[in-house]
Amino acid sequence: MPPFATGGCELNVLTLSSLSKHFGGLRVLEKVTASFPERGIFGVIGPNGAGKTTLFNVITGLQTPSAGTIDFSGRRLNGMRPHEITRLGIARTFQNIRVFKEMSLLENVLVAMAGKQNHTTVGLLLGSARFRAAERREREMAEEFLNKVGLAHKALSAAGTLPYGEQRRLEIARALATGPKLLLLDEPAAGMNSIEKQQLLDEIRKLHESGIGVLIIEHDMRFVMEICEEITVLNFGQVIARGTPAEIRGNAAVIEAYLGRDGSE
Repeated sequence: MPPFATGGCELNVLTLSSLSKHFGGLRVLEKVTASFPERGIFGVIGPNGAGKTTLFNVITGLQTPSAGTIDFSGRRLNGMRPHEITRLGIARTFQNIRVFKEMSLLENVLVAMAGKQNHTTVGLLLGSARFRAAERREREMAEEFLNKVGLAHKALSAAGTLPYGEQRRLEIARALATGPKLLLLDEPAAGMNSIEKQQLLDEIRKLHESGIGVLIIEHDMRFVMEICEEITVLNFGQVIARGTPAEIRGNAAVIEAYLGRDGSE
């Protein structure tokens, strides 16, 4: 089966080649081969335990692959640490919300921006005019990231006071603050009501329009089918299908393993 790619002659930004992850005798990922173009919104679906989150963990350096390679924008990611991969342009969110609940939304985003700041110790200690100007710019940038996910009006609120859906959007703002080329979203719609899901759909489309590629793990099939251009399906750690939403919806192997006869899981 050829690598999963779209866009004609468009360059692939992420390429996985025979990627495997084993935990002892448990083969969580087995020879996953896929490639994703520089622009687009792509989905990864499959039953619980299919290896989806492990795939994200391996791509972002949280876990080391047992075999295979990961290439991103011409760089081999194997052996890189998570912060090095983030600096190259891959950001992600997690299934479990990981915000600093006692800090404001603005402070949460500023923390995520810390790796891109370039302040001198002397400037920091003396509070120079140059440092203060840089600090103002950073606050403005953080507010803009919050604005992208519709949370700028709550910038000074404590993150822990947000409803669940807004905390998930705050996580996206923090990921954007790292300046990604590719954004990995792990079940971003989990726990959201229908209104929140529609807002999230709109926000992801805007991110795509701004030039950021998006790769989504999601169990809500209506959400995936509405927003994703193409979808990769995992089952028992292996790719069993790749294609457009229409192709996936009608794929016999996917129906058998995951979607069911009504195409909605």
